[in-house]
Amino acid sequence: MPNNSKPAHLETFDMADYLQTKEAVAEYLSLVLQEGDIDELLRAIGHAAKAKGMANIAAATGLGRESLYKALVPSAKPRFETIVAVLKALDIELQAVCVR
Repeated sequence: MPNNSKPAHLETFDMADYLQTKEAVAEYLSLVLQEGDIDELLRAIGHAAKAKGMANIAAATGLGRESLYKALVPSAKPRFETIVAVLKALDIELQAVCVR
């Protein structure tokens, strides 16, 4: 017997909704960095930038919003300077750490 009921509405998941503090952003980016997937890192930085407001990031970096959107997607090849500028605007810094 076919089920004619409508499917339940699912909320759209947006990672940016969960990145409301600098500490949350730092923890999220640290976890993504541990995995070593560059495309996922770009996506994660994009989520963090969206959480802070892409217009705010654009103003802080001097880059255009559209350029930032294009730079922070999987398979993009942003300049390292762009990534550092975005991280600085997010109040995040990269650190080198010794591993075993």
